Amino acid sequence: MAEARSVDTRERILDAAEHLFMAHGYEGTSMRQITSGAGVNLAAVNYHFGSKESLMQEVFRRRLDWLNDERMRVLNALESEAAGKPLKPSQIVDGFFGTLLRMADDEERGGVTFLRLLGRTLTDPSEFIRTFLAHEYAEVVDRYKEALFKALPDVPKAEIVWRFHFMLGATSYAIAGTDALRLVTDWQIEEEDSTDRLDRLVPRLMSFLLGGLRSPLPQFSSPTVDL
Repeated sequence: MAEARSVDTRERILDAAEHLFMAHGYEGTSMRQITSGAGVNLAAVNYHFGSKESLMQEVFRRRLDWLNDERMRVLNALESEAAGKPLKPSQIVDGFFGTLLRMADDEERGGVTFLRLLGRTLTDPSEFIRTFLAHEYAEVVDRYKEALFKALPDVPKAEIVWRFHFMLGATSYAIAGTDALRLVTDWQIEEEDSTDRLDRLVPRLMSFLLGGLRSPLPQFSSPTVDL
């Protein structure tokens, strides 16, 4: 019974921290807000997590463990079915980014709250969380990068790495919930096309990512030489 209460307390703290970090950012969230949101005292947070930094890492770990496992499962299944042949770029993009975006519909995996938190954190990460996320993502990113190299043999590897970087940036910004469309006041969009409509954001973003991956190679101008 005591163990069950301990698990429940831990999950309440993680849920409260997830919502507050999403709403206010890591620096803008106080331990007092977290304890109040979870209905616990500071001793309980220290007992389960030790520090605010460790709590932030655990908030991500409980979601990213599943996400990374699912991404690997999807990629392994696709490669097994392909039997050694290169995958289609669209399959790779959907496996990595689509798996993430579909978490919005799964409240047990954090739903929209976690997507917003991840996007916000990736667009403005603290140094410790940047290091933590790089470690968490390393194996999965390497596997998907190799799949892209194989799928696009005529595209220089450096170009694929840059495009993957741009894709990560676009996705992070889109899921962060930053309504940049309102900054351009002369651009009017209908209510059904607002950023809150994830059912439209997902196919729109996936189409954009794939288009960027397949775009023509850049033409670099040759440096001029003075004679």
